[in-house]
Amino acid sequence: MGRRGRKRRLDVESEYWRLLSAGMGTVEACREIGVGRKTGFRWRQENGGLAPSHSNENDHSGRYLSLFERQRIAALAERGHGVREIARRLERSPSTISRELRRNRSGHDRGGYDGDLAHARSRERAKRPRQSRLAKDSELRTVVAEKLELDWSPEQIATHLRSTYPGRPEWHLCPETLYQALYLPGRSGLNRTLVRHLRTGRPMRKRHRQPDRRRVRFAAAASIASRPEHVRIRDVPGHWEGDLIVGRHNRSAIGTLVERHSRYTRLVHLPASHDADDMHSALTQVLLTLPKDLRLTLTWDQGGEMARHAEIALLLDGGVFFADAASPWQRGTNENTNGLLRQYFPKGTDLSVHPRERLLAVEERLNNRPRKILGWSTPAAILAPHLRC
Repeated sequence: MGRRGRKRRLDVESEYWRLLSAGMGTVEACREIGVGRKTGFRWRQENGGLAPSHSNENDHSGRYLSLFERQRIAALAERGHGVREIARRLERSPSTISRELRRNRSGHDRGGYDGDLAHARSRERAKRPRQSRLAKDSELRTVVAEKLELDWSPEQIATHLRSTYPGRPEWHLCPETLYQALYLPGRSGLNRTLVRHLRTGRPMRKRHRQPDRRRVRFAAAASIASRPEHVRIRDVPGHWEGDLIVGRHNRSAIGTLVERHSRYTRLVHLPASHDADDMHSALTQVLLTLPKDLRLTLTWDQGGEMARHAEIALLLDGGVFFADAASPWQRGTNENTNGLLRQYFPKGTDLSVHPRERLLAVEERLNNRPRKILGWSTPAAILAPHLRC
């Protein structure tokens, strides 16, 4: 029964990683599967923040048997089918089936084959990875550690190894190998403190949100591909880019508007929420403070907060356009401005605590800051003649 209990714990851990891969947070995932949050954080820490490669039990590959295949083997073997017949039905080699049955039949199972238990045992065996090149080669490990201490990125180190040691192909590592070595140092021999020399300095790798998690498809939404060419040229003021900067756990946000010609910034106060209704109301108030000739077009990210874009488009001469999915460079001015705003509204903080007066003060500071791209003029100076109209 101990083995079956171990199998069940592995299934719980596998479900935890599946929920994280689907975009769920650690605390919520732990609550969903019935384990303490400390257990979930320990699983993440043990794997450097990365889902183990064996966590997706239903993945089918040409090399490894999936859970479904093992369950089919158990059902067919119980009905008395031989190795070759099972192999034919699963389109596998007879030697693969024979080896699978031989490995996972035991006296504990009274000569039978349990597909679920066999899969759990397979995943346990997969947890014992082979020794990495860095762990085996102390000279290579020293070279990598020295470059990391100089704040080199894994990509820079990988390029250096290939160009400096062309005759040692065993030293030609890819950047991902180096990242995994840093975040799983027990398998590589590197010191865990070296992660501090990475640009982010994160102790664990950050889970990336799935690209389409916050994006929605709007009916009759205009794509950026249909935006007039003169908007791209930036020769006329009045064309804006917009987005949200979000606070801790995405529970608070501030809307950002940047004028493409002058880089003039306006902030949208969202103290209660950043759903479509609150965004429509707050964004409308900001747009109506602008002269009509400065309300030409607006380009936004594909976020659900713009579900009422058709009503907002009525305030603009050219309407609202949406950038392509996962293409932040199409709103480069806005992305750059959001980075500047993080000096005043840091990531991981509650943005709802900032009153409207604070947003206006930050607007004024940014708009009166000289910008190299503007020939050291300021956004406020460039847009001032149009704001007085």
